[in-house]
Amino acid sequence: MSFLIDGMTKILEFFYMLTKSMGVPSYGLAIIFLTIAIKMLLFPLSVKQMRSLKITQQLQPKIKEAQERHKKDPQKAQAAVMEIYKQYGASPLSGCLPLLIQMPILIALYRTLYVFKFSVAAHATFLYSPNLNFWIHSLRDPDKYFIMPVLAVVSTFALQKMTTNMQDQTQKTMLYVMPLFIGFITYKLPSGLGLYWVVTNIVGALQQYIINKQPIPVIVKEEIASDEGSRKKRKNDRGSH
Repeated sequence: MSFLIDGMTKILEFFYMLTKSMGVPSYGLAIIFLTIAIKMLLFPLSVKQMRSLKITQQLQPKIKEAQERHKKDPQKAQAAVMEIYKQYGASPLSGCLPLLIQMPILIALYRTLYVFKFSVAAHATFLYSPNLNFWIHSLRDPDKYFIMPVLAVVSTFALQKMTTNMQDQTQKTMLYVMPLFIGFITYKLPSGLGLYWVVTNIVGALQQYIINKQPIPVIVKEEIASDEGSRKKRKNDRGSH
């Protein structure tokens, strides 16, 4: 764990010196730059994950049909669903990937903020300004005004809303449970960690918007539409007899 703390300390100090060279010395701004840099580095992986998630959402009719077809045999139903994922290059775990990637970073930043030695205490605020008094006086302390936890709840909900399949009851439940959970822990943890989470969500939402504007592979759309048409035809044929 010490090597993670040492690494995060050096990176945070680098971005602080960058803000200092810009004439706006602020560890809060340094965390914002750090967050954006991490999201940009992970963008290729995020594109793959978000695209997989988007295809997964489009495959729900096929998945539901497979589950209905093998509802008396759960093992066959699971195998059929996994075959669908494999066929279209999607992953059922795509929604969990961002959190798994974020965990080491969050832990490192969390541990770092508790032991970090700010070179200038006045710069350990959200954004330092001699003429403005921002509500966060130290990124090491929790936000006693609850502003950061509220922002964490809203940004988490907004990002999840963009990727949640409302037909899936589990995802629908998590859409409301996860933001509240994040808000609760943000209230307890250093505000610098909350700032990192909020900026991560904002950048993630922008990335998701870009992905959503891109069409899924034509072959996926055509095959899903074809399958949907076949199902309706079979249903109509059964009804006519």
